[in-house]
Amino acid sequence: MLAFKKLRIHRFKMPLKYPFANSLTTIKEKDVIITELIDQEGRKGYGESVAFDSPWYTEETTDTVQHMIEQHLWPLIKTQRIEHPQELELHQVRRNQMAKTAIEGAVWDLYAKQQKKPLYQVIGGTTNKIPVGAAIGVQSNDQQLLTKIQQALDNGYQRIKLKIKPSHDLYLLEKVREHFPTIPLMVDANSAYTLKDIDHLKKLDQFNLMMIEQPLAHDDFIDHAKLQEQLTTPICLDESVNTLADVKTAIELKSCKVISIKLAKVGGFTNGIAIHDYCQKHNIPVWCGGMLEAGVGRVQSLALATLPNFQFPADPGASNRYWHQDIIRPEVEVHDGYVTLPDQPGIGYQVNLPTYQKALI
Repeated sequence: MLAFKKLRIHRFKMPLKYPFANSLTTIKEKDVIITELIDQEGRKGYGESVAFDSPWYTEETTDTVQHMIEQHLWPLIKTQRIEHPQELELHQVRRNQMAKTAIEGAVWDLYAKQQKKPLYQVIGGTTNKIPVGAAIGVQSNDQQLLTKIQQALDNGYQRIKLKIKPSHDLYLLEKVREHFPTIPLMVDANSAYTLKDIDHLKKLDQFNLMMIEQPLAHDDFIDHAKLQEQLTTPICLDESVNTLADVKTAIELKSCKVISIKLAKVGGFTNGIAIHDYCQKHNIPVWCGGMLEAGVGRVQSLALATLPNFQFPADPGASNRYWHQDIIRPEVEVHDGYVTLPDQPGIGYQVNLPTYQKALI
């Protein structure tokens, strides 16, 4: 039986080692929320919200996440008694997926520690060794981009993802393919195009890409279906997919050939597992995208990626690609293109939280 005694919310800023730019914004630091949930036996479980401080990616922000946890989610769960995390009742709160993930991730961590098993095992993962790729944001010049790619390859990353947008795509890919003709390569548009760009987007087929992620509007399925019909390159939906219902719509309309499951964007492990299982049943491969996670969210996302239908290298890689110092010990490391999760109970890492900017419930 799991019963919850106390919840602490830790909020702090983490400066990135290097600015990360995409078609919509440039991020220099991350506003991080970590939840610390304590059960009646004194065990601690940790979760993370990966929301940003402005609503450029989803409607949620760190301010809304903190408000939802304090005013709605904690009052909702603090009297619940459950045997398994899938019994957690959060459906009374609509959407707010990232806030829910911050709570639900801590519950799963507690459950795994209660069971004395690593998190990846209790969610049904088949291996603790996850292949990883590198996501590279928009760079200031060609040479800087090529250097970043080479560094990632030298560090063993098994796939490269580039950010693209109109006027920053064909030339970019020509230059990359000139220097790296055979590397596994994908692109992410973050909704930078419209269906009016279809003839332009068809030119991406020549670059032998693994996929193009979210080329059209963040809430669209119909236009993506029209575009996918005209492209050889698989479309991967990311921002459009927040629920199992979204996945069913995408598959029914043939809007894509790949789906990105981001733990925080779908509301946590229970929903992530359901989406994974549905995609597997319908022969749609999935992969684990990244959200500039700190250590807790990073290892929980990687735990989800141990499920068998995750068929592409995951985005969350080594901590030191992003952070001067992560909040977990040891930090996440990549060896020969893989992250190996520990076999200790729960997330398997020691969490060392900053002592400043701490809000307690």
